[in-house]
Amino acid sequence: MIMTYIRWRLLTLAVLASFVAYVLRINLSIASPAIVKDFGLNEVQFGGVLAAFAWGYAAFQVPGGVLGARLGARRSMTWLLTIWTVITLLSTLIPATRGTGAWIALVAFFLVRLLLGICQAPLFPILSGLFTPSWFPPGSWALPNGLTSTGLTLGAAAAGPVIAGLVGAIGWRWAFVVTAPVAGLVAVWWWWDIRDDPAQHPAVSTAELNLIRAGRPAEAKAGPNDWRQVLRNPDIVGITFSYFCMNYVFYLFFNWFFYYLVEVRHLSNQAGGNFSGAQWIVGAATAFLGGWFCDWLTSRVGPRRGPQITVMAGLLVAAPLLVAGALSANPAVAVTLLAASFGATQLTEGAYWAAATRVGGRHAPAATGLMNTGGNLVGGFGALMVPLVASAFGWTVAVSTGALFAVLGALPWLWIRADRTFDGDQPA
Repeated sequence: MIMTYIRWRLLTLAVLASFVAYVLRINLSIASPAIVKDFGLNEVQFGGVLAAFAWGYAAFQVPGGVLGARLGARRSMTWLLTIWTVITLLSTLIPATRGTGAWIALVAFFLVRLLLGICQAPLFPILSGLFTPSWFPPGSWALPNGLTSTGLTLGAAAAGPVIAGLVGAIGWRWAFVVTAPVAGLVAVWWWWDIRDDPAQHPAVSTAELNLIRAGRPAEAKAGPNDWRQVLRNPDIVGITFSYFCMNYVFYLFFNWFFYYLVEVRHLSNQAGGNFSGAQWIVGAATAFLGGWFCDWLTSRVGPRRGPQITVMAGLLVAAPLLVAGALSANPAVAVTLLAASFGATQLTEGAYWAAATRVGGRHAPAATGLMNTGGNLVGGFGALMVPLVASAFGWTVAVSTGALFAVLGALPWLWIRADRTFDGDQPA
């Protein structure tokens, strides 16, 4: 029998969707100095705009996962990618006004970013809870999930220098106009090539189909109350809490790193964009390595210890690096240490999604949606907490708060059983 590798081609498309999502997600942070000046905002007001995305994103993780399960990955992602383009273009129509009008613009910005968060929320529940389990055999899910995380970090890496350069050359509005249509192009490609069931794809060989289905139990249809049942699962709750803590560090970088480099470390906009991009490139490399390592470790020590060791090691390395970077007086040393800290957090991404998918079983879209709800609720909390702490105690303390969350995120893995599926089975 001829072996085809269509699953890897489609994974490339999933990585591209993740890439585009993060270009359109982080563009506001990269354009933050220009937007703050344009609208006359302070750091806390702008933090509220940043928080809007995270709140919408968090609130619609589980509903987005359930909707994705009903529509299928093909239809749902096509619609979502198209809508991202429209919403990003809407943000460019908000007029820059002062006085009373500034508050109207602030509310408009808040609502547009809230809507973008809502419409990006189903992305990873669909990719990790539907696409990956459908197209890859059990036991090989951490690497695909690590690669989709690589896509998001590469998108953020590209956005740093590209958006910063475009903002400097043509302004933040036109920078958004130029980049937004890319999502629409990916939507067309997604609809053309993706199938919800590998057996429906005309290019998939029997050998590849057998490989994908190897070791897979008979699937039962998920019920309408999956999310309520998932909330009662202690392993999913533990994974969700840990992901909440890890993502505090992620959002610290996502929301404030560029601003911190330019306004606190006093780098130029382009230098800040380049350094910000470098940090995301480090994260892309470690997300790939973490996914590969977790799958390799799982094959040797089992599905409980593989994710456990990967996540705990990543978070316990990230914490001291974050503090050291915040304390360093040398900007180059600080950026290096902070980038390494961020890279350590990204080692864990594939392990989180593989563990939640395995524990969730037939409820994987709801389980991964709940995990990502916790992971992104903290984005809204952190977007406001960081500038408030910075105003009270300084940016060194504000950045160092991430170390506490990293340590707290490692602790639940002492009791999380990622080898135990939702219904109590313990797969080999």
